[in-house]
Amino acid sequence: MRKRLAVLVAAAMCLVLVAFLVPLAILLRSVTADRAVTAATAKAQSLTSLVATSDAAALRPAVDQLNTTAGHPVTVFLPDGTVLGAPTPRTPGVTLAAAQGGSLTVDDAAGREILVAVQGLPRGTAVVRAFVDRAELTRGLGSAWLVLAGLGLVLLALGVVVADRLARSIVRPVHELAAVSRRLAEGDLDARAVPGGPGEVRSVAAALNLLAARIRDLVRQEREAVADISHRLRTPLTVLRLDAESLRDAGEAERITGHAESLERQVTALIDQARARDSAPGSCDAASVVGERAEFWSVLAQDQDRAVTVEVAPGPLPVAAGPAELAACLDALLGNVFAHTPEGTGYAIRLTGTSEGARLEVSDEGPGFDFDDVSRGASGAGSTGLGLDIARQTARASGGTFTVTREPGARIVLELGKPLGMP
Repeated sequence: MRKRLAVLVAAAMCLVLVAFLVPLAILLRSVTADRAVTAATAKAQSLTSLVATSDAAALRPAVDQLNTTAGHPVTVFLPDGTVLGAPTPRTPGVTLAAAQGGSLTVDDAAGREILVAVQGLPRGTAVVRAFVDRAELTRGLGSAWLVLAGLGLVLLALGVVVADRLARSIVRPVHELAAVSRRLAEGDLDARAVPGGPGEVRSVAAALNLLAARIRDLVRQEREAVADISHRLRTPLTVLRLDAESLRDAGEAERITGHAESLERQVTALIDQARARDSAPGSCDAASVVGERAEFWSVLAQDQDRAVTVEVAPGPLPVAAGPAELAACLDALLGNVFAHTPEGTGYAIRLTGTSEGARLEVSDEGPGFDFDDVSRGASGAGSTGLGLDIARQTARASGGTFTVTREPGARIVLELGKPLGMP
């Protein structure tokens, strides 16, 4: 924008300068020529009285004396054919001036003739000729044009500099607004724009500040709402754990209590995550987390006669995802398998290390997805549609990718990135 404004002003000033300087240059040329012609005319007219009253012998010294001065050689053509002064042939202009008895100005390739006729002589009309060469007609014109061109360039440079300063005063607040917008996009909800520049830019800055304040309030309300909802789950979880402890079967009580405690840890992690403002991405050993969650779900798989394949590469496999986030991601994917495939349907969990981190694959032998949209909130089976999005967000937050294959069965692949600072 700044460059465009400078170019626009430069173009406008070029048009103005051309419209001003070209006529001025033409006027200077005309003035320079008129000045030389006027001087030559005055020089020729100074001899008319002598030509009218003196003979050739008396006239010759006066003409020679006049020609000793620089420029404009003067020649006198008398009616009897005598030529006094600067030697030059009798030109058609001289003949025409003598015939008409008047004064003429004749241009030719060499310069300009100033012809003054002197009537009343006994033998006819004499002609006084002063000649202005082409160099004299343009003497000093080149330097004057250079001065005009230099003046034009100086004015153009000043105009561009002033335009650049004005454009900078407009563009700088716009760049500051863009910087504030980027900070807001990066999660700095306290970023605010300092109003400056033209009134329109100040209005945009004020609107951006209002928008940032509103976003901060909405995010705070959302975090508090999530934290409150998660906190409410603790009461029924506590009741569930107490009921499990009261069971007569010690093994069953221990198993259910373990599940309740695991769920309570997830709820606690969810509360902490909701209340956290700008925490850095966590990290964990993917092999340890995946192995623990695979073992957890294997108990339910045995109850439903599901064939389970677990292939976990030996750890550690550090990835840029916290243990709670990775566990929630795998729980969401396996929960989908148990919720949307018939009992007896097998599934597989494969974790391998890669140069970029780790690759987690969850597949099943079910019918696959019966819908095309796998975006957040979309579901073809009556669920909330958030399970796949949890996995997608986990992969992207780690710097990896998320891939879904619908047929045959369902196959979901997560490429998890390495923690920051690791080679």
